[in-house]
Amino acid sequence: MHRLMRALLALFFTIVIIISAIVLMRHFMGAWRADLTEQKLYTLSGGSKAILARLNQPVTLKLYYAKTAAMKAPDMIRDYNNYAQFVEELLGEYVRAANGNIKLEVIDPRPFSQDEEDALKYRLQRHQITEEESFFFGLVVQTPFGVTKSIPFFAPDRKAFVEYDVSQLIDSAVRRQKQRIGVLSSLPVMGEDQTSYMAQMKRMQGQPLQEPWIFIQQLRQRYEVNEIKTDVEEINPEDVDVLLVIHPKEFSESTLFAIDQYLMKDGKIIVCVDPHAWVDQPDRMAQMSGQMPSSSSNMPILLKTWGLEMKDDIFAGDRSLAITTSLSQNQRPGLVIGFLDLKPDMGCFNQESVITASLNDVVVMMAGALRRMEVSASSDEKGNSVEEAAAKEALAYLPLWQTSNRGNTWSVSGPYELMMPNPARWLEQFSEGNEPVVMSYLVTGKFQSAFPNGIDVEVKTEENSETPDNGTEDTTKEEKPKTKHLAGLTEVQEPGVVAVFADVDFISDMLAYQRTFFGAAARGDNAACLMNAVDSMAGSSDLIQIRSRGGFQRPFKKVDEIEAVAAKENEAELEKINAEIEGLQKELNEMASKAKSIQDIIAGAEKLQETRDIELKIHEAEMRRREVQLRKNEDIEALKSRLMWLNIASAPVGVLLIALILAVVRYTRRRSYISHSSDA
Repeated sequence: MHRLMRALLALFFTIVIIISAIVLMRHFMGAWRADLTEQKLYTLSGGSKAILARLNQPVTLKLYYAKTAAMKAPDMIRDYNNYAQFVEELLGEYVRAANGNIKLEVIDPRPFSQDEEDALKYRLQRHQITEEESFFFGLVVQTPFGVTKSIPFFAPDRKAFVEYDVSQLIDSAVRRQKQRIGVLSSLPVMGEDQTSYMAQMKRMQGQPLQEPWIFIQQLRQRYEVNEIKTDVEEINPEDVDVLLVIHPKEFSESTLFAIDQYLMKDGKIIVCVDPHAWVDQPDRMAQMSGQMPSSSSNMPILLKTWGLEMKDDIFAGDRSLAITTSLSQNQRPGLVIGFLDLKPDMGCFNQESVITASLNDVVVMMAGALRRMEVSASSDEKGNSVEEAAAKEALAYLPLWQTSNRGNTWSVSGPYELMMPNPARWLEQFSEGNEPVVMSYLVTGKFQSAFPNGIDVEVKTEENSETPDNGTEDTTKEEKPKTKHLAGLTEVQEPGVVAVFADVDFISDMLAYQRTFFGAAARGDNAACLMNAVDSMAGSSDLIQIRSRGGFQRPFKKVDEIEAVAAKENEAELEKINAEIEGLQKELNEMASKAKSIQDIIAGAEKLQETRDIELKIHEAEMRRREVQLRKNEDIEALKSRLMWLNIASAPVGVLLIALILAVVRYTRRRSYISHSSDA
């Protein structure tokens, strides 16, 4: 009895010690944490910590996640539980790093509750699951001064950018002024003009109006975005913090002068030009009339001043980056040398730039090749070349996009070849190079004006016509063209910055996004790339450090290797079986075509037996094919079994090993004690 009591007391005190240790560790060692994920998904970056360090007011974070409703929803909704857990744990890191300035509330809004009403009041997205249950997954940030910001829904496309979205939300909530982005484009990227005649006609006919590009919609969540007309004569930096020029197709000299002078006034510019923009669909009426519409855009005058050149009908190509696809329904899939999937392991992104350092995947279509122009000191008839050479030497060039070392340029004969694309012929004509082809540059430094002498523009003035001979006064007026000289600054006061991308399609809806159950989801890092550029131009140096930190899904590399090896081993056998099946099927079809009717085949016993024999051979060949395909999965199933038994056995084996070690230690001590006792 005495021994039993000692054992019970030992068990009791052991439990008390374990519970006390857990409580003490949670209380005193809560900050001691280890992030073992490969991409440090649970570790706040320096940009987030810098934003939190600047907080001088308490901020409340309210995470709305309908966990109860998600458990009753389909698998597609229940999968969000892991996502919500990650978001909650990441927000906990914000609380720990904010030195008491952030308070976190996790709310499960139930039907007809005040929490549900608050979620709707904050304009969080509501997805109806049943007649009563609704699904919410959003974040609200509140400050003591009445500022309320929200992430309406943690969409799948933002899974890799959760930290950026949260930090941006906190930063915008405590920051007073919103940055202004001006968009100047020949494409309807801002959506259809609501006041135009065509828009009114569509509205009367019940037709939907063209929506803004999805990138513009996402840009509006962070900035004040305003459209700038293509006939603009002046762009004021006080009204536009960053100028985004998309597809400057056939811009007038006065518009180019406005862009130039905006840069001279310390403006920041992002330009997307393209030798052939697929998103710029040609006008059908122009095609029917025999005219050849252009889908290219360029600004050679400005690019030359910035020390760059992009030639028309010349594109960047790379066999190792080319995408396999078909350009029409009747065309077999094949490598399209102009459709490139840029990857960091191929050296496509500059790791020294905050715009591209963390990108994982960007797809471009028929991107142009940007070339730095040679600096020449020879003078032209105006004597400006020496000044231009000095200006180009004062500029710094940082490549953002480029092909691999096997890239090269290729060209087409004209726009007709682009209307009737032949990827196979393009691939035959392409020859590999030995150095990268640059498709994007970041240019910084002391820019010179492309129009140092200004420009002359024609303006119309109203003048009274001459008085008639009869003496009566003629009040009619006629418009006469008059030349007006516009002068401006010749150089920037402070070092400027220009980002040039030789592709427009990469940011279009068809390439940068895909449709999902919950709306548009980003495809790769196309949108992230341009957003990085906007953020860096807008001066968000802290935010730019935490963009595009990688995805959550990790590839099963071992499984992929097993599948590749198995496919290679069985490729010849599968081809032989498929050829056998194809030959038997062809023989069967020939027998059927020679007969006058199906009844003739059935009537002839000999023909019927031949048909059955062929069908039996086809069935046996298909069985052999299935066996070969089944063998491809044997190694994968074996790996799955090994991992399963390893997981099952790891815990008991570990406990058994600890027990054995403890038993050996106790036995050794006991033998040592007995030995010392006998000696005494």
